[in-house]
Amino acid sequence: MKTLGLFGGTFDPIHNGHLHIARAFADELGLDTVVFLPAGDPYHKTQATRTPAKHRFAMTELAVSDDPRFAVSDCDMIRGGATYTFDTVQIFRQQFPQAQLWWLMGSDSLMKLHTWKKWQTLVRQTHIAVAMRQGDSLNRIPRELHAWFGEGLQNGSVKILNTPLYDVSSTQIRGLLENSENADGILPPQVARYIRNQKLYGRPK
Repeated sequence: MKTLGLFGGTFDPIHNGHLHIARAFADELGLDTVVFLPAGDPYHKTQATRTPAKHRFAMTELAVSDDPRFAVSDCDMIRGGATYTFDTVQIFRQQFPQAQLWWLMGSDSLMKLHTWKKWQTLVRQTHIAVAMRQGDSLNRIPRELHAWFGEGLQNGSVKILNTPLYDVSSTQIRGLLENSENADGILPPQVARYIRNQKLYGRPK
């Protein structure tokens, strides 16, 4: 059976932390493919100035090109309006009816999962892999999720990755670049070159 990991995000810009956790996602779960899904209009993000989709997609393609297990989909970019994880998973479930699907989320997203659109149906359509953020504890999981989470850990449909998330964010990187500081150490080299060539994230006028 084909195993497919889905990794959604704004990727503005994609950085080494994203690639680090995607490799752990693939390694720990034995995934055939990890599909990166740059966001179109995620309803739970309120970022006024987002880098155009074409640039975020191009940077993601460049970043994943070195690992044959990685792919990029524009599934969330070509849909109009707000995009919901439930709808994205439904699309992949229809395209790959025999595949085992895994959705990767950070522990901060796990704590809010009960507020997501049709979350109870979502967790029956896909397995959930959780990457822990520093300082987060599974003891903080909302009571609405307790029964599902406990059962998922037991039957294998929920997996807590052993590899933690890098303590770096795209917001921090944009801040560095807007102040003309060097972020090369936390960006894939091909992405850093793209940002320079396209003059992205320059200091606001």
